[in-house]
Amino acid sequence: MKRNILATLMFGLMISLSIPVMAQDDQTDQSRTVKLPAGTKQKVRGVILRRDADYFVMRDLTGGDIKVNLSNITKVEEKKSNPFRRAKNYGTTNLLRGLSVEVEGRGDADGSLVAEKVKFTDDALVVARTVETRVTPVEGRVGETENRLTEAEANAQRLSGQLDELTAISNAARGGAQAAQDTADMAVAGVDMTNKRIDQLVSSLDDYEPKRGITVNFKVGSHRLSPEATEALDEIATQAKMERAYVIEVMGFASADGSVALNRRLSQQRADSVVRYLAENHMIPLRRIITPFGYGESQPVADNESREGREQNRRVEVKILVNKGLTSPPPPVTMTKPNSTGE
Repeated sequence: MKRNILATLMFGLMISLSIPVMAQDDQTDQSRTVKLPAGTKQKVRGVILRRDADYFVMRDLTGGDIKVNLSNITKVEEKKSNPFRRAKNYGTTNLLRGLSVEVEGRGDADGSLVAEKVKFTDDALVVARTVETRVTPVEGRVGETENRLTEAEANAQRLSGQLDELTAISNAARGGAQAAQDTADMAVAGVDMTNKRIDQLVSSLDDYEPKRGITVNFKVGSHRLSPEATEALDEIATQAKMERAYVIEVMGFASADGSVALNRRLSQQRADSVVRYLAENHMIPLRRIITPFGYGESQPVADNESREGREQNRRVEVKILVNKGLTSPPPPVTMTKPNSTGE
């Protein structure tokens, strides 16, 4: 069993590392897109390449790309190997990039597949979650990094121009080889400083700090958002849109009422409800939301022995995390002119 999970994990990691290349091929080779006949029943298998709020793109076993539309009738469930056990039901937020799935549905007028059922194994879900949280970088970070590196290069060019002016002044005042040597030493120091700034920027790309956090609470046995909860989510979504290089962390919890398995499932449903509200009502891209997770009745913030404590524990915590490397100003560069002894 462990050997099968390890093999599945290695396959998922290989798929995830190839996803950027697959997405690039999808933009340049339109002939790979598969158009399905309208109204015909279809059953396809493949791996999810891209994920959006109401659809995903999968690559089937023949190498073709199929757009799969999701609707309120789409069922997401476990593809179980034991025929005597009831299959688990999942939310659409578990349809992650790198997930190996089996889809049943019908073709629509645009040639896409309208999903009626989406199935996957527990092992495949473990692989996809590992890919999403540990391997796949936050989307958009590369482009923002390139912008910051471009700014650093522009600063280096401006610094180079300033050094040229210093060279002319120094040569006129001191007139000779010593002035040229001093200028060359300063240029080397400037390049070293610029390289250090770039190294600091790249090393801090995975360093996030909390910007703001809220907690929304739920009634016993419910994952429905209250008016107070939606009002709080409206405020944090508005603030998130004003941030640069942000991600949103969503964690669901439950009180000690009910069984452990029930509370785990209920806490996951509460986290999924928050993600769906942010995506549907505020158009927060799913790539900006860290995979939501339900912790069940673990990590209580109050005593479960009291009614007030259980009310506090039935909650979802939502946090805005901002990347330090892309928002904090770089440290200033101090240029020091070398002395005439070369020390």
